[in-house]
Amino acid sequence: MNLKGDLGLYLFIKMFTVGLLATNCFLAGDKETGEAIVIDPGFEGDSEVKTVFDEIARSRSRVKFIVNTHGHPDHIGGNRVLKEYCGAPILVHEQDFSLLSNPPADRKLRDGELIELGNVKLRIVHTPGHSKGSIILLGPDEVFSGDTLFAGSIGRYDLPGGSLDELVNSLKSKLLTLPDRFRVYPGHGPVSTIGEERRSNPFLQSFDWTVFG
Repeated sequence: MNLKGDLGLYLFIKMFTVGLLATNCFLAGDKETGEAIVIDPGFEGDSEVKTVFDEIARSRSRVKFIVNTHGHPDHIGGNRVLKEYCGAPILVHEQDFSLLSNPPADRKLRDGELIELGNVKLRIVHTPGHSKGSIILLGPDEVFSGDTLFAGSIGRYDLPGGSLDELVNSLKSKLLTLPDRFRVYPGHGPVSTIGEERRSNPFLQSFDWTVFG
C-alpha cells in the first residue's frame, strides 16, 4: 500500500493505494473540524486495514460517511470492516445500490446531493458509463472521479451496466465543464488536473464529441 501526503488545499486529503487492482482510497476531511469521509475503501488484508485505521486515528478524523463511487468489488471490499471500526453509514448511488450486499448500503445517493463535512460541502454528481450508478464528488477545487476519468485514460464501459455513450456524455457534460485548475483524484492511478486531461488525455482527444450532442 502506498500512502500519499496531504494533497488538498481546502480539504484534508490522504490517498491510499490498496488492493489487487491498486484502487485509490481517500480519507478527506474538513481541516478545521476533523469531520471526514472515506471514499472507496477497497483495501484487502490486515496490513492495509491497519494503515488506513492508523491514519484516521493519527489525523483525529471523525469519519461521518463511507462513500462508494460505484459498486464494483475493488472499491467496496473494505466497507464492512470500516463500518465496524467507525460506525459510519455506507452511501452509494441509487442505481448501484443493489450491487452492495455484504454489507448492504445504508443510504442511496442522488444526483446533486450535498455531503457536508464541517465547513466543506461535496456535491454528488451522477456520471453513468462505467456503471449505471457511478458518481463523482465535487469539492471546492477538486474532483474525486472514481472510475470515470483517470490520468491519461477513462473508465471501462464494457462491463455489466457500462455504456460508451453514457460515459462520453458524463465526461463531456460533467467533468470537462470544470475549470482547468480542478485537481482530479481518480479511482486508480496518479492525481492529475482537469486542464492536463483536457490537453493531453488521448482518449478524450479521440472522441468525435459532435456525435454525442
